[in-house]
Amino acid sequence: MRITKRTNIALRILMFCGVHDDRLVTKTEIAERCNTSESHLAQVINRLAQLGYLHTQRGRSGGLALARPMNQIEIGSVFRHLEAQTPLAECFADVDNTCPLVEVCRLRLAIADAAEAFYAHLDGITLDALVCGNHGLVELFQPKACHERA
Repeated sequence: MRITKRTNIALRILMFCGVHDDRLVTKTEIAERCNTSESHLAQVINRLAQLGYLHTQRGRSGGLALARPMNQIEIGSVFRHLEAQTPLAECFADVDNTCPLVEVCRLRLAIADAAEAFYAHLDGITLDALVCGNHGLVELFQPKACHERA
C-alpha cells in the first residue's frame, strides 16, 4: 500500500502541532521544518480543518493548532478520511475502470480486506503515541538557531 503525499503531509502537520501544542503555529514554520511547500500545506491544512482535526485562526497573530487532544486523534481515522478518495487499484476506481475482471475478481476483495486491516491497525495508534516522549521528533521540530540559517 502506498500513502499519498497529502496524507504524509497531513501527519507531519498534526505531529508538528502536537509538538507545539502550547501555541499556534504557522504554515511557514511547518513548511521549513517539514520540508514541504506552503501551497501544499495550505490545501492539506484546509482539509484537516474541515475534518475537525485542526483549528485555524486568520490574521496577523493567526496560525493553527490541534482542534482536539492528541489522545483523541486516531491515525487510522486520519488515513481513512484522506485516503478514501484514492483507489487502491484500477478496479476500485469509479471512473476510468477498464478492468474486465471487476465483477468476478477475488483479488479485489482480498485487497479491500487487507486495506481495512491496515486501517484497523492504525486505529489503535493515536497522535500522542507518535509525539509524546519522541525526543528526536521534538528536536527536529524546534526552530533552527540563527547561526544555522546563515
